[in-house]
This record gives sequence, structure tokens and C-alpha cells, in this order.
Amino acid sequence: MVVFRSKPQNFFFEDVSHAKRLLEDISGQAVIGYRAPSFSIGAGNMWAFDVLQNAGYRYSSSIYPIQHDHYGMVDAPRAAFEARDGFIEFPLSTCRLFKKNMPSSGGGYFRLLPYTVSRWMLNAVNAENQQPAIFYFHPWEIDVHQPRIKGVDLKTKFRHYINISRMEHRLKKLFSDFSWGRMDQFYFDKLRADGKV
Repeated sequence: MVVFRSKPQNFFFEDVSHAKRLLEDISGQAVIGYRAPSFSIGAGNMWAFDVLQNAGYRYSSSIYPIQHDHYGMVDAPRAAFEARDGFIEFPLSTCRLFKKNMPSSGGGYFRLLPYTVSRWMLNAVNAENQQPAIFYFHPWEIDVHQPRIKGVDLKTKFRHYINISRMEHRLKKLFSDFSWGRMDQFYFDKLRADGKV
């Protein structure tokens, strides 16, 4: 077992190692990529890349280079970069607008913004970065019958429930307007482009 200098690093190593083994046992496939909850890798915990690499992961998509009240690392690179030797970080996709990084990867922004805006931003990411855009959504975002939690503040309620009823239709349009692939394919394509495989 790898031992790190601090308790948070050791706890994180145990957690991500256990999750990796569990998912591999269930799926019968190697798990080589990681996504931090709430994009929680940032300037204050870059050691997470060392832990992930030691746990056997080969890439991450955990940094969102935007300004947000819960997460974000606005000064991070906007395109894929080698966070550690042989370990690649694929930041969540953003496009530049009014000298700011605008979130272009899905989630609540995809529900909040008109579909035409999201489509324009994804096309802008493809054109500017010359690489695939990264998009994500949560399974609960297509569940129109999910329970409505009482006592939630208005901001949280707005973020969680806005346009849930439109999500499935928007996803169908998204899947027809763009070609999509898997994140591990993106990883191996990046290695090939960099001449590493």
C-alpha cells in the first residue's frame, strides 16, 4: 500500500482505490479515469493527482476552469494537460466570452440556458480547442418524477429543479446534433496525438 504524508491523502487513496476495485469487479473492465465530486480538485489540493496516479488511474476530468461559488479553478488550462508525468487532466469544457470562461459542459447550465446557446458553446469549444468537448449530466436530471425535497433554500431548489421536464428532449437534440465518444477514447486519442503510443 502507498503511504502519503498526510491523513487526507491517505484517506483519499483508500477511498479511490476501493472505488476502483469495486467498479472493476462489477463491470469486469479496467477503470482508468476519475471524476472528482463537484469538480473538487483545485489549487489547494493538487496532490490529488499524485494519489490518483498511485491508485492506478491514468486520467482525470475533475477541474472546471470557471468561477463558481462551490467549485472551480479559473486559472487552470482549458485544454487537456499533463497534470503529472503520464497522467492527463481533461478539464471540463469552457468557451471564452467577454474575456471569461463560460461553462459549456452540461449539468445545470445545460438545463438553465436555451439549447441553442449550449449548442453554440459546444461548437465553439470544438472550433477553438480543436478537440472534443466534454459533456456530463446526472441521471436524476431526466427524472421528472423525483421527489421534491421540502425545506430547501430557493437557490438550491432553482439549481436542482430548473427545466427538469425539458432535459430529455434537449439530450435527444444534443445526441443528434453532435457525434459522441467515450472518455477513455479521448484519453488514448490524446496520447496518440502527443506521440506517446
